[in-house]
Amino acid sequence: QVHLVESGGGLVQAGRSLRLSCAASGLPFSIYAMGWFRQAPGNESEFVAAFSWDGGNTYYTDSVKGRFTISRDHTKNTVYLQMNSLKPEDTAVYYCAADSYGSGSRQRYEYDYWGQGTQVIVSS
Repeated sequence: QVHLVESGGGLVQAGRSLRLSCAASGLPFSIYAMGWFRQAPGNESEFVAAFSWDGGNTYYTDSVKGRFTISRDHTKNTVYLQMNSLKPEDTAVYYCAADSYGSGSRQRYEYDYWGQGTQVIVSS
């Protein structure tokens, strides 16, 4: 009964910010790498950001580097994706995922659990 529940998506104008949350339950949060992926209609799933299970490494796809920040709060078993300076091309459904003792992989198949996704729409 592991659950990852994303929230915080919505419709925003370009240049604005959103913070996505992923609340995890039913797993030992501290030993899981956490990642964010996104998928726009008609497109393949795209890696966005992740950190290794020990927090020692953080990774971002080039298109969001400098604008997005991944973080976590161990007291709340929650991972966040702060998204600043949003662009229309950021429009997608965003998913969080968990990988036990993971390195912060860019590959979907490395992750054990997935959330249901939250929609982000950025208007021009």
